[in-house]
Amino acid sequence: MKFTIKVAPITKKNSQQIIVCGGRPRIIPSKQYTQYEKDAAYFLKPLNISTPVNIQAVYYMQTRRKVDITNLHSALCDVLVHCGVLQDDSSLNPCIVRSMDGSRVKYDKDNPRTEVIILEVQNEQ
Repeated sequence: MKFTIKVAPITKKNSQQIIVCGGRPRIIPSKQYTQYEKDAAYFLKPLNISTPVNIQAVYYMQTRRKVDITNLHSALCDVLVHCGVLQDDSSLNPCIVRSMDGSRVKYDKDNPRTEVIILEVQNEQ
């Protein structure tokens, strides 16, 4: 399955907010990430994938600034779970996201986006 999220990729870990809830500090995602999650949902449809998959993501960034691809992966997987594309992204049994092979970061000033290919992988023992 192939699809494109036509929104500039954003990491979840940058600019997190600390709020106090019930007298205890709590970390929540930034407003930018929350907006990214809402905007990305427009390009996704719930599939509830529960079989092992490889997710290949090509992130086209709007600037040439350094970005941590693992943070981009984390944000993408969280968005895919939030929007119902994936049932879960944890590594617990059953592990749905087996790999992120073939992923990379590129530059496209005029058309930032994330191109995603999800392929089912065989169950290895």
